[in-house]
Amino acid sequence: MNLSAPLPLVLLLFLSPASSQTVNPSVEDLTNRNSDFATRLYRVVASRTDENVFLSPFTLSAGLMALLSASNGPTQDQLLQGLTLTGLDPQTLPDLFQTLRTIVLQGGGNLQQGVAILPAQGFQLSPSYLDLVQTKFGGHAENLVYTAPQEAVDIINRWVQQQTSDQVRELVTNLDPQTQLLLATAASYQTQFTPYFNASLSQDERFYVDKYHVVMVTMMFRADKYFLAYDRLVKVGVLKLPMTDGAAMLVVLPDEDVDINTVEGEITAEKIQAWIKQLKKTKLEVQLPRFMLERSYSLKDVLQTLDITQVFQDDADTTNMGGAKGPRLTEVFHKSIVSVDERSDNIPEGGGVSVFSALPPRLTINRPFIFIIYQPTTGNLLFMGRVVDPTKK
Repeated sequence: MNLSAPLPLVLLLFLSPASSQTVNPSVEDLTNRNSDFATRLYRVVASRTDENVFLSPFTLSAGLMALLSASNGPTQDQLLQGLTLTGLDPQTLPDLFQTLRTIVLQGGGNLQQGVAILPAQGFQLSPSYLDLVQTKFGGHAENLVYTAPQEAVDIINRWVQQQTSDQVRELVTNLDPQTQLLLATAASYQTQFTPYFNASLSQDERFYVDKYHVVMVTMMFRADKYFLAYDRLVKVGVLKLPMTDGAAMLVVLPDEDVDINTVEGEITAEKIQAWIKQLKKTKLEVQLPRFMLERSYSLKDVLQTLDITQVFQDDADTTNMGGAKGPRLTEVFHKSIVSVDERSDNIPEGGGVSVFSALPPRLTINRPFIFIIYQPTTGNLLFMGRVVDPTKK
């Protein structure tokens, strides 16, 4: 089974699976705060649509932290609060993030990523900020001529293609000629489940989108020992699917009579940790649909719902970026792609099946579900998504 997730976005950076090293308390605290922001972001995005959802909240928080490092005064204070970073020293955040990024990349597998600070032509970025973007965030900075929007679009999309080895070809399609600043990040990610699913055991099954809509999907199959939990209060089953690079996917399946939107309203960083702690190994047959999600978002309104507003206003203070008056952030675009299917390389004979003396129970993921990709060793949330209809991107 392959999981492949090229992640583009204007304000998207991406996080990968984990390292086995011990995380110091300050980095662990930053991870927990990022998780709080991740679940808040996901709830707002999911509440605005009935369709599939997929995003990289850590990527967004990383981009916003790069912006926070350029800000001062009330603009900085509001970013700290919106990102649930209140109480942390803004001067130490770049170093903390650099440490976290290093841990993430150590288990990166096929992860490729890039971060870009893209102010309008005529704004001079300070050498110290350029150095910070490069050394702490692994980023790139370039002035763009937004008054020639197609030229700016082409430059951004070429940059995205380079950062993701052409896996992501189009991050933006049009830009406002009045744009002052865009934060752009892009990433691609590929790994495999372990134990893997064998394509020879996959078969078409019904997936119940809602009471009135049923679609046929390819269901992957594996009988093995899995970690499983059940939350009686929220009425969801939680399945852990480990990956070869150390990351794992939590599949959150509501009971048949439970609306998925109700479950999403209950998702917090603490709730996710509680589910993980409750996981217990059990023999299980698992059926999971193949799916591919390609989701694009304009996140300005979402961030403003999370009380991040001043950075978008004319009085935004981003003077640490350079010059007497830094530019205001104009827009945040986010596009992410994930593809989940069986393992594509050679499978040994009999692969995909464990033989048990008695048939274990079967968990069939045949109705809308939530999935969370995270690093078990660090707790970092890499991606969050919702599959309402596996036949649609």
